[in-house]
Amino acid sequence: PTRRSSDLIAYDDDEENHRRKIIAFIEREPRQWWKRSTLEGHITASAWVLNAPRTHALLLHHAKLNCWVQPGGHVDDSDASVSAGAMREAIEETGLTSLSLESESLFDVDVHSIPERKGEPAHLHYDLRYLIISRDTLVMISDESLGARWIPLDELTQPSIERSISRMAEKSLRMDIP
Repeated sequence: PTRRSSDLIAYDDDEENHRRKIIAFIEREPRQWWKRSTLEGHITASAWVLNAPRTHALLLHHAKLNCWVQPGGHVDDSDASVSAGAMREAIEETGLTSLSLESESLFDVDVHSIPERKGEPAHLHYDLRYLIISRDTLVMISDESLGARWIPLDELTQPSIERSISRMAEKSLRMDIP
């Protein structure tokens, strides 16, 4: 896969710290940055999916982590790019078929810990997130999720919402709608 790690202008100090950590990680692991076998962690690909009017975001109830997150997952060797991985994950996890990648540019970045589970050691996900627009809203979740919800963006900006989700919602609300 190809990577575009430095094309993002950070929204806030938190995201800038994540951006710097991701760039440093890729520089330390120039040949293995997406490989699950890299002990420190790996680049992951996420899709911030908005409905066509850009009023709602799609969140999935992640079965293993027991929390609401955007679609996403591991980058496969067959993915031409991280954005292609994000699109593949969005399709696999939601069943949505009328998706379009808004841009090859990153929409958001985040670094988060994944706990040890079933013999896999704790590690980091260096998450690259892309904006994807869906013309349909009928979701068919995969077995990786316990549920799916289209949530109004303004509800996702509340202080009680996990910061990486609220940051993407804030960015979405500030975008010019074509």
